[in-house]
Amino acid sequence: MEINHNPNLTSAELSSLWGAYQNDTLGKCTISYLLETTEDDDVRAVLAYGLELAEKHIQVLTNIFHKEKLPVPQGFGEQDVNLQSPRLFSDPFMLLYIQQMGALGLNTYSIALPNAARNDIRDYFTHCIQSSSELFNRATEVMQTKGIFIRPPYIPYPQQVDFIHSKQFLAGWLGEQRPLSSVEISFLFFNLQRNVLGRGLITGFSQVANDKKVRNYMLRGAEIAAHHSKVVSKFLDESNLMTPSTSDAMPTESKVSPFSDKLMMLHITALNSSSIGYYGSSAGASPRKDVAGAYVRMMAEVGEYASEGSKLMIKKGWLEKPPMAPDRKDLAKG
Repeated sequence: MEINHNPNLTSAELSSLWGAYQNDTLGKCTISYLLETTEDDDVRAVLAYGLELAEKHIQVLTNIFHKEKLPVPQGFGEQDVNLQSPRLFSDPFMLLYIQQMGALGLNTYSIALPNAARNDIRDYFTHCIQSSSELFNRATEVMQTKGIFIRPPYIPYPQQVDFIHSKQFLAGWLGEQRPLSSVEISFLFFNLQRNVLGRGLITGFSQVANDKKVRNYMLRGAEIAAHHSKVVSKFLDESNLMTPSTSDAMPTESKVSPFSDKLMMLHITALNSSSIGYYGSSAGASPRKDVAGAYVRMMAEVGEYASEGSKLMIKKGWLEKPPMAPDRKDLAKG
């Protein structure tokens, strides 16, 4: 017997779709500005592809909201971007930015897909994973062509299969420390790269924000990113491993804002959320106690910083409320 039914969206599907709309409208504004200020045709081609994806996603998401008779989130629009603003970021930074947005999309959609039940929603997130892969690969290929792609550190190939026979493998606080494992090196390098991007982005935001409290918040974020870069670099340096250059990560001297303060605050909020997730995964993959402990401390610092940002956005009326479960106690009170 064929069973036909049209289930409503689950809470997980609602959450993923709502968050995707916020991210895609933010991405559309950001990439539109970068397209206006890039000076490199190869960079422009990758950015144009990223913008095309964001616009297609927004249309599909809007159709889903209309079909389900749901209010379309406010997100971000023309009022949040000034395409006439002077150049704030370099072309190499734009490439790193769009590459990491592709990586972030892969992570976000890979979480959304397993939590989706309806065929149409699973199909949508499957397509998003494929397009995020394509965006990441296109950006990476351009970076390699231009000689600005920084590979993770190389280590010698192992000569034989070996096993761990001592609890010293887990040590790290006191005494002699073992060398980093390839897994730990991978996570350290990736987190360093993310902090290089975050520091450059938030430094640019601190220069152009209109509200004093927003500027101060961005300055605090730049300090945190710089500190976390030093923490991660220290572990790599102690093992004589390469760390990426930050020469092209800093913004220009422009003080004209291309974005609304609301957009910049929400952008950093999204990065804070991803940082907490990445640090948690990194801690779980790092058996050395000193490395895992550093991730836990950095995660706590980002969590406190994110909480400060949420309070500021609530005060300003910028924090859009996601779909919520009903308050049953309040309903019972009539």
